Amino acid sequence: MGRAAVGSHAIRTVFFFATICILLFSHNAFSFYLPGVAPEDFQKGDMLNVKVNKLTSIKTQLPYSYYSLPFCRPNTIVDSRENLGEVLRGDRIENSAYVFRMREPQLCTVVCRLTLDAKTAKEFKDKIEDEYRVNMILDNLPLVVPIPRSEQEGPPIYQLGFHVGLRGQYAGSKDEKYFIHNHLSFTVKYHKDELTDSARIVGFEVTPYSVKHEYDGEWNENTRLTTCDPHAKSIVVSSNSPQEVEDKQEVIFTYDIAYQESDVKWASRWDTYLLMNDDQIHWFSIVNSLMIVLFLSGMVAMIMLRTLYRDISKYNELETQEEAQEETGWKLVHADVFRPPSHSDLLCVYVGTGVQFLGMVLVTMAFAVLGFLSPSNRGGLMTAMLFLWVFMGIFAGYAASRLYKMFKGTEWKKIALRTAFLFPAVVFGIFFVLNALIWGQKSSGAVPFGTMFALVFLWFGISVPLVFVGSYVGFRKPATENPVKTNKIPRQIPEQPWYMNPIFSILIGGILPFGAVFIELFFILSSIWLNQFYYIFGFLFIVFVILIVTCAEITVVLCYFQLCSEDYLWWWRSYLTSGSSALYLFLYATFYFFTKLDITKPVSGAMYFGYMLIASYAFFVLTGTIGFYACFIFTRLIYSSVKID
Repeated sequence: MGRAAVGSHAIRTVFFFATICILLFSHNAFSFYLPGVAPEDFQKGDMLNVKVNKLTSIKTQLPYSYYSLPFCRPNTIVDSRENLGEVLRGDRIENSAYVFRMREPQLCTVVCRLTLDAKTAKEFKDKIEDEYRVNMILDNLPLVVPIPRSEQEGPPIYQLGFHVGLRGQYAGSKDEKYFIHNHLSFTVKYHKDELTDSARIVGFEVTPYSVKHEYDGEWNENTRLTTCDPHAKSIVVSSNSPQEVEDKQEVIFTYDIAYQESDVKWASRWDTYLLMNDDQIHWFSIVNSLMIVLFLSGMVAMIMLRTLYRDISKYNELETQEEAQEETGWKLVHADVFRPPSHSDLLCVYVGTGVQFLGMVLVTMAFAVLGFLSPSNRGGLMTAMLFLWVFMGIFAGYAASRLYKMFKGTEWKKIALRTAFLFPAVVFGIFFVLNALIWGQKSSGAVPFGTMFALVFLWFGISVPLVFVGSYVGFRKPATENPVKTNKIPRQIPEQPWYMNPIFSILIGGILPFGAVFIELFFILSSIWLNQFYYIFGFLFIVFVILIVTCAEITVVLCYFQLCSEDYLWWWRSYLTSGSSALYLFLYATFYFFTKLDITKPVSGAMYFGYMLIASYAFFVLTGTIGFYACFIFTRLIYSSVKID
């Protein structure tokens, strides 16, 4: 008892320490954002710090730093300190040459003048060709472009960032030209405090234009533009005379700022960004998933209440072996059902890794549902998941060694080592290859050496020792006793009908868990690859609970049919039955790639399939472990309920 108490106390202590570390090591003190925390008040005339972030494209998925293009630069470029999640996302946040003062509108402010050469013109053309967008930040709000709805009803749709430029043709010409967005019309929305006259920023919007600016005489600092002159009340309202991108072309970058008072309060300023217009689809997704769960629950209830109750009652009336065999076959394999499977060490490792994943997902989801992980904390979700994964290693080691000891294993250190290295090594290997490809493209998405070292330290310095601690605690506990004894000589398995073929039943078993989540999966993929916000964790949590129930129930149903066919090799099959849903996830990701994405570059395609392979592998480990434990509890339950002769 004393050892068990010490073990549980150690686990609780490590979990508490994990939470504290996530709070401390994230980028700022308010890493877990709660609406209403730390607003910043601005008085009229206060300087506003406008920052630039990475250039992004849904065509290439390769981010680049803002100053990789020859945009206007401030005198000194200052990098903001990014957290781990931001670096992994490819964020590169830097100061800009734009000067804003609170509630002081500006018209036609010149940022800089640039004469293109062949090299810079090609760089701009390449980014325009690949539909790159410029991302900027003001008071932690991302810059958006409001796009009116076609039916002219409801609020506009917001697009993150504005395009570097556009392609088009002059009237009467068939030659395609490239035009740069060199005039930005900003709108800063603010909510004013009537008592103090201070204001808080609640919106940051832009309308980009392409304008070939003109001026009289030679260019100097005091030159006034004829195409955009506030004194002559000449302002830019269209791109009728666009600025072409060609060698030796002169480009003048300008901007306007308008300030607009808003009724939106600071605590609600993210609502417009996160506005979901397809709630009905999410509810349909949940209803669809619940239908699957109800169907499976009905089957499980029928098995548990009717079939099993009848079986157990008759077995306990001490019927003859022949009568029992006529009734059902699952009792006949009682002496073999808990025989350790082949490659039992590997099963222990995968079950331990699955427990680690399950713990990470549950805790992350709980934080997200409670509002601790907002998009306003860029990289917060990824940082939290990484730290939770690392600290959940103690549960991985514990689960793996408990199962290993039940299989009469003795070398717990070997299992701990495999659990600590198998899954992370595969993921790190794929990640390293992808990172090398991204680095070859000179993208800011390539993880720097320092961050790579930090990831390796988290793995070797924290995760591996915690896996060993968990394994030690788990192995010290008494082995789990089986409800029935196992014969020394294995029973021969009779020939199985075609529908009980392992491959067939495993593939069938994965369809329903995937069916329960595939609609929500569409929105998750869109948020990752189409640069959209995903913040409906309430829906996601419900779908995740449905996924757990579906994985458990389909595995129990198929496990029961398997045992009734006198096939006692259920260990691996229970893991693979629900785990096979990962195969369908990867197939769906492939379908999504060819139907929804416009990726043409080989590196971008390799990156997509590489990361989706990692996601599918993680999904396999997660769902497989859920199915395994459901079947494990089920078999122990039914075999402990009958009297064995």
